[in-house]
Amino acid sequence: MVEGANSANFCPDCPTQTIYDPPITQYEDIYHPQLVNVIQNIETVKKHHCCPVYQHYYTQSEKNVMVSGLKRRKRAKISSKKRSKK
Repeated sequence: MVEGANSANFCPDCPTQTIYDPPITQYEDIYHPQLVNVIQNIETVKKHHCCPVYQHYYTQSEKNVMVSGLKRRKRAKISSKKRSKK
């Protein structure tokens, strides 16, 4: 029945009619998982750098020097002109 209407408002002698409206389309979305393979290539670039690392090598030398136990007197300096006159 139509809302707000009661049987007293309709003619009792008229038969009830039925009509059909065109259908209303109703959509219902249903999602299903679909496997998609995604292949991502990764390229590794190895960058080589030279950096100095100091490694020290030492050499050793030895020499003998003779030293007198006597103290020497300081000699007076003679200029080069006087030395050449001798």
